[in-house]
Amino acid sequence: MAEADLDVIIRQIAKAQNKTLMAAVKKRRDRIMAQAAKAKDKETRDKFRLIAKSAMLLGTAAAKRLQNSAENAADSYVRAMRNAAEEAAAAAKKPVKKAVKKKEE
Repeated sequence: MAEADLDVIIRQIAKAQNKTLMAAVKKRRDRIMAQAAKAKDKETRDKFRLIAKSAMLLGTAAAKRLQNSAENAADSYVRAMRNAAEEAAAAAKKPVKKAVKKKEE
């Protein structure tokens, strides 16, 4: 049942995208924190730290949404394939009725 492996592929792609997204978020956070370290006064430093914290929170939330969407898509695919297989099995069990033509006299 090679088609069932598609849900695994969906999950793998989502995991790779999640890792890439989190790496980008961490890179952005680190860049903003570097700006905070270079800041001249406390107010600016605190502002940059807050921005870095917000960027991390928003990035993490986006990664979770991406992961949830992929999980839902994979689960939906598995469910659809299971339903299709059950319908095919049910159709195979039903006897095929042949159309009987009555002779018209």
